[in-house]
Amino acid sequence: MSSVSSQRMFQLKLDPLTGNSEWVIIEEEDGDEQTFHQPLLATTSYLDMLNDSTRNTAFRQAIEKTITKPCHVLDIGAGTGLLSMMASRAMGGKGTVTACESYLPMVKLMKKVMRLNGIEGRIKVINKHSDELTVGLDISSRADVLVSEILDSELLGEGLIPTLQHAHDNLLVENPLTVPYRATTYGQVVESKYLWQLHDLNSNETGSYDGIQLAPPGLESVLSVKRQQYAMHCDSIGEELKPLSEPFKIFEFDFWKRPESYGETELRIKATGDGRVHAVVSWWELQLDREGTIYYSTAPGWIRSTIATCPVDWCDHWKQCVWFVPGSGISVFKGEEVYLHASHNDTSISYNLDTQVSRSEVLHHGLTPGDFQLVLPPERTAIYGDKGWRLSMLKAVENVLQGRSCSLCLVADDSVYLPLLLAKLSKAPHLISSFPGLKERGLQYLQAAARASNLSPNCVKVVEKGVKKLTMHDTDQKKVDLLIAEPFYFGQDGMLPWQNLRFWKDRTTLDYILSKDAIIVPNKGILRACAIYLPDLWKSRCCLSEIEGFDHSGVNTTLGACGHLPESEEGPCLAFFVWQCGEFDVLSETFDVMEFDFTKQIGQCQGKSQVKFTKTGVCHGFVLWIDWVMDSQSSVVISTGPDKRYWKQGIKLLATPRTVGPQGLTNPQACCSAALEAFFDPSNGELKIKLDFL
Repeated sequence: MSSVSSQRMFQLKLDPLTGNSEWVIIEEEDGDEQTFHQPLLATTSYLDMLNDSTRNTAFRQAIEKTITKPCHVLDIGAGTGLLSMMASRAMGGKGTVTACESYLPMVKLMKKVMRLNGIEGRIKVINKHSDELTVGLDISSRADVLVSEILDSELLGEGLIPTLQHAHDNLLVENPLTVPYRATTYGQVVESKYLWQLHDLNSNETGSYDGIQLAPPGLESVLSVKRQQYAMHCDSIGEELKPLSEPFKIFEFDFWKRPESYGETELRIKATGDGRVHAVVSWWELQLDREGTIYYSTAPGWIRSTIATCPVDWCDHWKQCVWFVPGSGISVFKGEEVYLHASHNDTSISYNLDTQVSRSEVLHHGLTPGDFQLVLPPERTAIYGDKGWRLSMLKAVENVLQGRSCSLCLVADDSVYLPLLLAKLSKAPHLISSFPGLKERGLQYLQAAARASNLSPNCVKVVEKGVKKLTMHDTDQKKVDLLIAEPFYFGQDGMLPWQNLRFWKDRTTLDYILSKDAIIVPNKGILRACAIYLPDLWKSRCCLSEIEGFDHSGVNTTLGACGHLPESEEGPCLAFFVWQCGEFDVLSETFDVMEFDFTKQIGQCQGKSQVKFTKTGVCHGFVLWIDWVMDSQSSVVISTGPDKRYWKQGIKLLATPRTVGPQGLTNPQACCSAALEAFFDPSNGELKIKLDFL
């Protein structure tokens, strides 16, 4: 989140251990080194995009084919200025290029890149949103050519339509040349148990041992995922996904003319097999030149493998998108027609499906204006519907309550499951939930869900204040006997695993209201790791050098590059779903690095472990995660490791991949011994990793 002007930018910085945020000011006149000494943009997709050689080559070819004489070129969303520099080179340094970029840190990087390439004076850089540009003030005349790449995985999410509308109305000549020329969205209806589990909580929680209904019949829409397209690497579930149609075209968007804000289409799709439609998988294809000879596609591998001009290369900046069909989906038979209604607004595309045979199967979960809805991420919804996870949590709570009378229980995180479970199992007269992220929405949900579970709607007291402000007045002068969490903090799903140690920070802050023998759940956390072969992710996070002839070596630190780093520099830890990172293989045993004891107050921790390699292969880095030990007997452990799909892991990539293998092998190039050492800093939640290959 940011506020931009031509002089400064206010960037919101989150402290993961407190949940607090602060505004950091970045001044336009600040020296470049103030921006470039840290990986400010490591969590963005800029580095991955610039490492996408297929994309880079396609844009270069299209720009050289389209811009054949000096003219005025406007680059909207210029980034590091790569497309602007391509346009300037195509004109032999003549003509005019205007690079428009609203994000100040990227503007600073762009200027540095242009200096490195000796062409800073040839391109005019403007730090504004394109809809703030005025002909005669910011640019001398309307532009003859538009080059831009304001695209996300859904295509429209970065404001493509309003940006093009303003550009055609105010900044471009009539009938301009554009790169890209056109974008087309495609889709395919599929059956996938995994995709179904990500959104249909009502069906998946049926038959759970705990008797808790988070999305009971009649109230399915109270707790749900947002009705939108979700970006996902669908190749990762390719073997568990059954296409039920041929690919079909949905919308076309021409860059060379003004687009409409709203569009809709009706499609009749013939089922290619029997099954149940759980989702629509969609992607887009760029036609970069007017003649239709240069293309770029985000299609899944099973589609791209049949198109010679679209190689199947993993990249993370653009994925496929998934639209969940409500409920348990729609049953279809081979040859039957599925009716799909697609519509788009300025920033998104949505779908409705029906069948000719049985309209009664289509589940409409729309809410009336007066209804309440709690929206959770798909992975969190799947966790709550996972019977194994719920059984583990049930056992953990039963274990800590066994033979013990608790007068006050406090749920410290944003769990909506634990308050209901405790209300059902605990005899405690007082149960408090803090809901640090959900706040009032958590209270509204609990009241609705409690009634559906035959519990008193007031069985849980919700304190809408941060843990720092919690006092004995809020607990009716009682000490807390049970402090419990999953832990889960709403809005922090993209964080590194150890940033959920916010629970430890909260436990420390609340120490003064805990009874002397208070039970803490989870009891401890164990940082675990393993060595991994991860070539696709490593390649996408490599240091940049030349991109289509332009030196980008000056941006690596700011963009959080990891591979090919100089020995004096160190890349950041990255948060990813390992199973969605392309090809990967585990090369070592899982080993414990350090423990976090939640029965004590938060403090510095460090640990060191030897790595035992179990396979011969190329090690690109180490995966790290936290296993949550729920009770003092260690009988219930919730793992968030790479074999668990619903949690992101931390990935520490090596600057230089190493050939490794088990001890005793004759391969002289294989390293058979390594040590990993970690240091946890409780002041900022950072984890420093040190690796030694022996």
